[in-house]
Amino acid sequence: MVTDKERAEHAARLRGLLYLACPDAPAIAISATAEAIAESAEETPQEPVRQAAQLSQPRHPRFAEDQLNLSGADLSGANLSGADLRRANLSGATLYRANLASANLTGVNLTGAHLFGANLTETDLNGADLTDADLNSADLTDANLRGTQLAGAVHMPLPAGATWDSFTRWPAALASVVIEQSDEVRPGVYQVRGEPSPDRSTVGV
Repeated sequence: MVTDKERAEHAARLRGLLYLACPDAPAIAISATAEAIAESAEETPQEPVRQAAQLSQPRHPRFAEDQLNLSGADLSGANLSGADLRRANLSGATLYRANLASANLTGVNLTGAHLFGANLTETDLNGADLTDADLNSADLTDANLRGTQLAGAVHMPLPAGATWDSFTRWPAALASVVIEQSDEVRPGVYQVRGEPSPDRSTVGV
């Protein structure tokens, strides 16, 4: 028998897979379809899930109720390069070695997310929340970190080429290193210089 916890985990994984398969579908349709499939996890399907018909509808401009919810989803190895994930909920998600290069992650909730080895080069993380995220071996080269919340993030490498501002919140052990290694490129905006020295490049637990 499928437990409520297993059903919720199944729905979270389905949301991720449906987003990858139908990136232009409304987030509400993706969530409804995933929930409907998860609810019938113990049954042999006799007909298509009716909620899936909504996946062909165009995605409308994002409103609060249309935020993509991938909380806790396992997106390990997913290719989300260039994806539009603005304001999505990815809290606690597993993005092990996921490719998020050049993706739009503006305002995304990545609190407690697992980003080991994730490719975040040139990714727009403006206003994103990565509080307590695990950034072990993540590549943040040239990322936009203006207004990004990184307090409590662990194993974070110094992001060469990344831009940041006074609203960026760094892990405590990395803040002074970032200031030392950065130049003001325009009023109020700073950019991290090349590669840091190996012994100062990462924030541990």
